Amino acid sequence: MWKTIFRRILLMIPQIIILSILIFIIADFMPGDPFRGLVDPNLDPAHLEAQREAFGLNDPLPVRYVRWVGDALQGDFGRSFTYQQPVVAVIGARLGNTVRLSLLSVILTYLIGLPLGILAGRYNESVLDKTVLVYNFVSFAVPIFVLALLMVWIFGYNLNWFPSRGSVSINASTPWEVWTSRLYHLILPSITTAILGTTSIIQYLRSEIIDAKVSDYVKTARSKGVPISKVYTKHIFRNASLPIASGFGFTIVSLFTGSIFIEQIFNFRGMGYLFLQSINTRDYSVIFVLVLFYGFLGLIGTLLSDLILMAVDPRIRID
Repeated sequence: MWKTIFRRILLMIPQIIILSILIFIIADFMPGDPFRGLVDPNLDPAHLEAQREAFGLNDPLPVRYVRWVGDALQGDFGRSFTYQQPVVAVIGARLGNTVRLSLLSVILTYLIGLPLGILAGRYNESVLDKTVLVYNFVSFAVPIFVLALLMVWIFGYNLNWFPSRGSVSINASTPWEVWTSRLYHLILPSITTAILGTTSIIQYLRSEIIDAKVSDYVKTARSKGVPISKVYTKHIFRNASLPIASGFGFTIVSLFTGSIFIEQIFNFRGMGYLFLQSINTRDYSVIFVLVLFYGFLGLIGTLLSDLILMAVDPRIRID
C-alpha cells in the first residue's frame, strides 16, 4: 500500500505542473489587470504603466511562469496586489474559516445522509422511503445559491435564529466567546451545505441496500437464523457502503469548492469568498495559488477515496 501511495504522490507532480501551465495561459487571456481598478481621472496613465512594468506584468508569458516557479520553489508564492501582503499570509488568514465550515459540513452530511439512506433502503416502498425520496429529489433539484438565500431569509431574517453574515461576532472578546460565536455562525451555512451534500449518499446507499437484501449471502444468513439487525450491520451495510466509501474523498473536495457560493452568500470570510473577490480585482497571484490548491485537493481526494475503499474492503487492491 505504501508503494501505491508513493507512486500516486509522484504522479501528482506532473499533474500539478500541467495544471499550473493551464492556469497561467487562461489568466493571460483574462481582460484587465490588477491596476485597472485604480484608473481614475487623477491618476497618470504613465504611472500605471510603470507599475505594470515594475511587477513584470508586461513580460512574456513563459518569462512570468518561470519566474513564478523559481520563487515558489523557494517558498515565495507571490504578493497580493489587493492586500499588499504575501499570498500565503492572505490565504492562511482565511483557511481556518473554510476548514471549519467544510469539517462541520462533512459531519452533518453523513449524520443526515447515512441514516436516511439506510432507512429508505431497509423499508423501501414504504411511506418513509417515499418521503426520503421526495426530500432527495428536491435537494438534488434546488441550486445551492437558491437554498442558501432561502435559509438566510427564513432562519436569518424572519426567525432570527442564526446570524446570516460573517464568521464571528465583533462583540466577542474572550477566547470562549470567540469560539462559541464562530460555532454559532457556522451552523446555518454548514446545514445548508449538508442538505445538498446528502443527495448522492442517500441514493447510492438506498440502491445498494435494496440490491443486497435479495442477494444469496443475505438469504443464507437469514436461513441460518442470524438476527435481522446483525444481517444489516455485518453483511448488508458493509457491502452497501463501498460506493459511499469510494466517494468520501470527493465529498470533502466538493465541500471545499462548493463553499465558494456559500461563503459569498453568507459573507463568510473564507477561501471561497477570497477567490471570488480576487477574480473581481484581477488579483492574479491569489487566484493562481487558490486554483492550484483546489486542484491539489482534487488529487488528494482521489487518493483518499482509494485508500478508504481499500480499508473498507481488504479484498480490493489498487496498484
